[in-house]
Amino acid sequence: MKKLHPLMFVGTGSDVGKSILAAAFCRIFRQDGYAPAPFKAQNMALNSYATPDGFEIGRAQAVQAEAAGIPCETDMNPLLLKPSSDHTSQVVLHGKPLGNKHAYDYWRRGCSDIDYRQEVCGAFDRLAARYNPIVMEGAGSISEINLRATDLVNLPMARHAQADVILVGDIDRGGVFASVYGSIALQTPEDRKLIKGIIINKFRGDMRLFDEGRRMLEDLCGVPVLGVVPYYKDIYIDEEDSVALEQKRRQLIAGKVNVAVVLLRHISNYTDFDTLERHPRVNLFYTNNISDLEQADFIILPGTKSTLDDLLELRRNGCAQTIMRAHRDGKMVIGICGGYQMLGLSVDDPDGVEGSIASLPGLGLLPIHTTMSAEKTTRQVSFQFNGQTCQGYEIHQGVSDTDEMIMQTDHCIGTYIHGFLDNQSVIDYLLGTKQTFTAQDADSFKNEQYNKLAAHVRQHVDIQRIYEIMSHD
Repeated sequence: MKKLHPLMFVGTGSDVGKSILAAAFCRIFRQDGYAPAPFKAQNMALNSYATPDGFEIGRAQAVQAEAAGIPCETDMNPLLLKPSSDHTSQVVLHGKPLGNKHAYDYWRRGCSDIDYRQEVCGAFDRLAARYNPIVMEGAGSISEINLRATDLVNLPMARHAQADVILVGDIDRGGVFASVYGSIALQTPEDRKLIKGIIINKFRGDMRLFDEGRRMLEDLCGVPVLGVVPYYKDIYIDEEDSVALEQKRRQLIAGKVNVAVVLLRHISNYTDFDTLERHPRVNLFYTNNISDLEQADFIILPGTKSTLDDLLELRRNGCAQTIMRAHRDGKMVIGICGGYQMLGLSVDDPDGVEGSIASLPGLGLLPIHTTMSAEKTTRQVSFQFNGQTCQGYEIHQGVSDTDEMIMQTDHCIGTYIHGFLDNQSVIDYLLGTKQTFTAQDADSFKNEQYNKLAAHVRQHVDIQRIYEIMSHD
């Protein structure tokens, strides 16, 4: 196939749809016979994924790799920041944690022994030598001009890659004219030349009403509007942005199996619950309200970036006692990753890996003790549940004193396995059903969703024009 320029989606802000559009184009290019691969130089997210060779990357790039039909690898997301507090993040470079960095040190002074820009550019170069085209994603807003000197992921990365840049604006949140125009106007003349098109995302209503707005934007910005993509509700693609979590359901619904996911301050990998959330019998919602937890049919303690800090908060806000009481009353309680650690007898952090809390008693529902360690476990796994072979992955710090991948007692299940609830045999066990949800396995369901997403974007974006832009010398 003809060599295409890299294509980069940048945004007027966070959660405008960059990740989803990048996934759509990974699938579109694959359908059209190319060999695409995703790339995001630096990602800040608590939703991460384990690569086949046992390293860690952002969940969005794993999703995009699925859409492209290829295994994910660390060069697709060489730098991952996992916030552990308002001021610090764990830095994961090439899939391996380097430790926690204060935001000021990372953004302003950098790290004297590592040239992050060189590392991410090297990862891009390796990827670009093997795939065509590279579908790149920026981060947040391209208008944060105070961070321009340290920016590794937006227009400086596009310059290195010699990418054609598409600016994505979210019309659903309002102010799209100002945000698109301002985002372009605030760029340097050199960077402005990289922006080859605009996509307006999340449109609701009659598309004809935006025809004049489209022409006005093109006149204002001097850049073509390549598409206006309608909001959708019937396509299911994993998302990693914390803004997406804020839009999840928060209340009980009568007549459904009400599944309460405890809303932790440092919740991670909430995509673990997407499959269960789609079940027609289930109302899955997020809460730290004691009354709601008491009324739920069963409770899930999710993963967390800060197990001890969140465990302390559960005791302070009364959720811990509510969960223990619900278990005594016969309700099912499930813990995944950090939630599994909390369900044990104790969590110890003698070396201060997570912070200043040295030790806390757990909720005592499972007979395990956990000790935090600097070394992180990242791997994909197969496991048996109810006679079926299932798939998942592990990403955790801390070692528990058991060799069991899944620990189960009366009304309680704990596991380090993310993706545990994506498996049909697990869902059937929890709901007391037998293949009532869908005959599709997770892989075929995801494949169908990527195809639906690609068709949706093809219908509303000038794909031919984008090919012409990417082919222009």
